[in-house]
Amino acid sequence: MDHQREGRDVGVDLAVVARLLADGTRADFCLALLDGRAWTATELARHAGVAASSATEHLNVLVRGGLLVEERHGRHRYLRMADPRVMALIESLAALAPRHTPRPRSLSGSVRQRALARARLCYDHLAGELGLAVTDSMADRGLLEWGTDPSLTVKGATWLKDLGIALPDASRRPLVRACLDWTERRPHLGGAVGAAICGHALAAGWLARIGTTRALVLTDLGRHELRDHIGLSPTTELPPRGQKAD
Repeated sequence: MDHQREGRDVGVDLAVVARLLADGTRADFCLALLDGRAWTATELARHAGVAASSATEHLNVLVRGGLLVEERHGRHRYLRMADPRVMALIESLAALAPRHTPRPRSLSGSVRQRALARARLCYDHLAGELGLAVTDSMADRGLLEWGTDPSLTVKGATWLKDLGIALPDASRRPLVRACLDWTERRPHLGGAVGAAICGHALAAGWLARIGTTRALVLTDLGRHELRDHIGLSPTTELPPRGQKAD
């Protein structure tokens, strides 16, 4: 029995998804949409350096394939990631892909790349250098069991409750998930716990978004709070407050 037949026998045709991302333009679109925003087809065409007609054709393929969804507002067509699973898939594939350092077209482009590597949103949880630092600190303090089967410890559940961070009562989403960080090449904390912590940090002013990008900055308050609550070093190298990334 050949491999293609085996995949059909178990009801999974992985090649369909692989073909969606096998084209460089479609892959570029998906990477751009990792910022969590909805982009117009014109913006995506400009980003990838392709004609509007070509962008439309590729976007239609991604929408039909279920990776993107579209929204219409007047004459404008907006595209975004279909759901968190697609976001996690693209992040994981980006972490496994061969690396090359693109030449920033401007100083602002270089600053933006560095800011994203330091701290950013990975859909709804924290990624980048700060995401790894928070994950490591939580594991070191016994709040997470960070092994082959990552989980929240009893101590971790109490810690969240003391901070006033509520977790969903029932969800198909796992409480703790190891999400492979595409810039750091090792897992950071995802799942419902990762989302709840990141949401709390943003609402409490520990983190702030930089412009309209998904890059984040750790505020002075956040430095103190993370030092007090999980022992994060106040000297952790992160973007200074007020740094622009857009």
